[in-house]
Amino acid sequence: MEIVGNRRFVEVPGDKVHELPPLLVRTEPDVKRLDRVVNLASNIVERDDMIPLTEDIIQDPGAGARKMDMAIQLVDQYLTFITHWQWGDSILEWIRQCEITFGARLELRNLLRSDLWPHAGRSSFVQLLEDKSIPTNGVVIEKAVGMRLTFRQPPPISCFSDQFLFFLHANVADTAYHTWADLSPDPVSSLPPERFSVHIFDMSRQ
Repeated sequence: MEIVGNRRFVEVPGDKVHELPPLLVRTEPDVKRLDRVVNLASNIVERDDMIPLTEDIIQDPGAGARKMDMAIQLVDQYLTFITHWQWGDSILEWIRQCEITFGARLELRNLLRSDLWPHAGRSSFVQLLEDKSIPTNGVVIEKAVGMRLTFRQPPPISCFSDQFLFFLHANVADTAYHTWADLSPDPVSSLPPERFSVHIFDMSRQ
């Protein structure tokens, strides 16, 4: 076992660089009717009284534009959620493929055995992606996995309030990720990034 700072790394036999399954991800939010999403966001602005209907607001010719601006901001939050969810969904499937790969290779098979120490866990694959500095265009990998763990399928924007979208980004996804990561018995060690190669394929451009 190698220890770097406060990080423990599993020992991978030999000096071979192991190629892991490709990570297939959609980097653009898969939303078929953006105009419908905007209309739903406008309904949320109206429903949640995000701009109180005082007499001054009713008579203000710019009130409609402010409501539309708030709806667009809500849509931006929702599209960010969708993008994170798609990344999380792809990463969880990639981890499943990696586990199959480890199980099929003699030199990697024991690295995931929790009765041996040091050992890797499912969160070790997330850490590996972070250590490899894969390009995510602003997507936070742990948050993305937390989004996918929270929602099996991405719900429509009509299910959200603006407040819930805010808390979803700030707290809910983080709690879901760390609860999932803690399912692996401690101590969980990292996978040495120099011993593994990962290729990312953007399915949005296919």
